[in-house]
Amino acid sequence: MSVTAFQDLPLADRDREWDGDAAEKRVRKWADAQDEPNQKYRDAHVWYDKKHKDNFTGYKLLIADVIGGKLEAVPRGVMAAGGIMDGARGGVDLPEDDIDRVKSHLAKYYEKMGESAPWDRD
Repeated sequence: MSVTAFQDLPLADRDREWDGDAAEKRVRKWADAQDEPNQKYRDAHVWYDKKHKDNFTGYKLLIADVIGGKLEAVPRGVMAAGGIMDGARGGVDLPEDDIDRVKSHLAKYYEKMGESAPWDRD
């Protein structure tokens, strides 16, 4: 199991809608990962299963989309992932050892957005 390296992606406009399914399709095309995931595809996610890195189902917490031909973190995607990690959406099945690192990864994007992560709020 593994948390992806923080990419410090540029942030998309805060008002940009988030459609994870549509973003997934654009990321696959942009990454030239139509048949199987690759590093570029991985960079759009926060977590992946190293044992199943060649299977799209091994990737979780997509936070990025392709905008103007470049990969950007979408604030609403970050917030959706943050809500999942905070348990607001039923959580996500990740190894216990990876949860703090996933939260740390997401917290860096929250900081970039000028906000605190949901789990850090009073």
